[in-house]
Amino acid sequence: MDKAPHWRNAADPLTEQAKPTLAAVREDLARVPLARRIVTIVFVLFAIFIARSSWDLEIAGHDVPGVKAFMRNAERALYDTRSLTASLRKPVEQDKRIILIPFTPDTQRTTGERSPLDRTTLANALTNIDKMGARSIGIDILIDQAQPDDPLLVKALHDMKTPVWLGFATNAHNSFDVDVWQQEFMANFVKQIGNPNVRKTSIRLEADNDNVMRNWPAQYRDLPPFMPVAMTGMTRAENYRGSVLYRAPVGFGTQDQREVFTSLPIDLFATPEGAAMLGNEVKGKYVLIGGDLPDLDQFDTPASLLSNEPTTGLKIHATMIAQLLDGRLPGRVAGAALWIVAFFVVLCGTFTSMIDIRPGYLTLVIMGQLAFFFTVPFLFELQGIDTQGLPAFGWIAGWLLAYMATEATVKAMGSDQKRFAQSALGKYLPKDIAAQILKDPNKLTLRGERLPLFTLFTDIQGFTNLSTQLPAETMASILNAYLEGMSNIVLDHGGTIDKFVGDAVVAFWGAPIARPDDGERAVAAALAMLDFTRNFGKDNADRARLGRTRIGLHHGDAIVGNFGGEGRISYTALGDAMNTAARLEGANKYLKSAALISEEVRKIITTADILRPMGRIVLSGRPVPITVWEPATDMDAEVRAELTRLWEQFDSGDKEALHAIEAIAASRPNDPALSAFAYRLLQAGPGGHFVLGEK
Repeated sequence: MDKAPHWRNAADPLTEQAKPTLAAVREDLARVPLARRIVTIVFVLFAIFIARSSWDLEIAGHDVPGVKAFMRNAERALYDTRSLTASLRKPVEQDKRIILIPFTPDTQRTTGERSPLDRTTLANALTNIDKMGARSIGIDILIDQAQPDDPLLVKALHDMKTPVWLGFATNAHNSFDVDVWQQEFMANFVKQIGNPNVRKTSIRLEADNDNVMRNWPAQYRDLPPFMPVAMTGMTRAENYRGSVLYRAPVGFGTQDQREVFTSLPIDLFATPEGAAMLGNEVKGKYVLIGGDLPDLDQFDTPASLLSNEPTTGLKIHATMIAQLLDGRLPGRVAGAALWIVAFFVVLCGTFTSMIDIRPGYLTLVIMGQLAFFFTVPFLFELQGIDTQGLPAFGWIAGWLLAYMATEATVKAMGSDQKRFAQSALGKYLPKDIAAQILKDPNKLTLRGERLPLFTLFTDIQGFTNLSTQLPAETMASILNAYLEGMSNIVLDHGGTIDKFVGDAVVAFWGAPIARPDDGERAVAAALAMLDFTRNFGKDNADRARLGRTRIGLHHGDAIVGNFGGEGRISYTALGDAMNTAARLEGANKYLKSAALISEEVRKIITTADILRPMGRIVLSGRPVPITVWEPATDMDAEVRAELTRLWEQFDSGDKEALHAIEAIAASRPNDPALSAFAYRLLQAGPGGHFVLGEK
């Protein structure tokens, strides 16, 4: 069925049409109501906004409930996947420049100190490490309250020759963990040390609200230098807010996996004898001392997608130090560039909705564009570009919104044209029913009522393709003649024309006035339609190109009434009965039949002997099988009866009956529907059913 404005078909060379002129496009768009054009433009502009700002989506400074969180979480998930993919592509050996010396649960059990951590162990370890030639020492521990062994730690720090960076935090930037008195204690503690080699450093990390550590933290001026920057001396990173670039070790996720950083418990360094054996592990390295304890200073990373294991803040500091040493501080795509890309993405979605090509080609175009927008951020990440903040999900969402908004307008243009054509086709009710309603208007119920109807749906095979091959005037002439003939058949057989949908005719019997023989009338109309369409193109070559008509007829309850408002009559039927008839029409394609009549119709009509069985099938979108029949007036009545008897025999379990059905089918080589019926019985088996679309 043709649903598009005439210029859409010309947009694709595969349809062998001429390219549309701008004048034609403007002419069609001018027919779109101003209000709809404004709405479409608003949606397209909103699509651009989404395609640019999906990481932090707000409208007029306000969060649309749930939308902002959904978009941000989607972007984060895609970024985490890209980051993990990039790290797995280039796994690294163990980094020999950095060593971690953590307090562990074993340390807590040995010292009997849980919180604060044992400062005697820390003091002894610092004294021993100082003799090993470490490049720099970072202490990721807050000394924020007094302990009996503080003098021992103060002395150890006072005597340190190695540069030491002691963790520090303020109430202003860490109010949940640090009170003002704790901040004052830390500041006074450093003053007591009196050693210029020991200086304060910020150990503040900023996790996202899902506890995933993705970014370098803000480095505020009222805080001491950030630990990775302080330990490496790379001040150019003081204002860096990019992504933390995690590295995957060789053998990630396997039994052979080794950690990126060497980690040795602080217990080993707390005695001179133990430290003496580890001198080569420390010499010339950046040493990080902190905690590796459950539920303390633990964060998720993009790698948690696979490992499901959190990472300590100590390892994250080490990762940032390695990132600085490697000079890996990638920039992000500039905001202006993101606006340009967002505009391009939405433009693609808008114009894709305007082209009219074969469904297979259109699917390839759509999937190709979406795959491109999905893949490009991965390529950027693999090339070392920081893609956090790149609206990958927003691109796809913006494209889809622009596509749907424009498609709705295009369909509305087509609908306006169809409504104009339908209004010129004449009456919708049989003459005798119209006369009765003129005498008694109450017989036409407009408020809506549930009635049992015989519902009929027709469609022309291959109409859309044909409409692209013939001139518009020729196609209009053929369609008008065809619909006039089909509608006359409905009216002549006492039916009500519900609507025309392009080349499809929708009709029903049983309303607004029901007759005792409505079922027989509906079946007779279906037969007349088949005969009409067989003869439609006998004397006209263009008409002869019209595909065969397929028909579906069903009986069931529907809601009938005027659904267009009291000011205009739009008498129509809605409900499952209408949908079933439409699906029966579509099932003809699979059953190689021309018309399908449901068991519900056959049980009511008195002319059931003209029908032959087509088996039990499951219609598209329906869970329950339905028995279907086909009118077969060109088949001897004895053969029809024999087919019905054989099918019932087979359905009861007699598989030998199938051979007799196959023999009848073989005797009618020009009857593909009968051969297809035998094939379905073979596939479904006795008492079974055939699911359309399955082989």
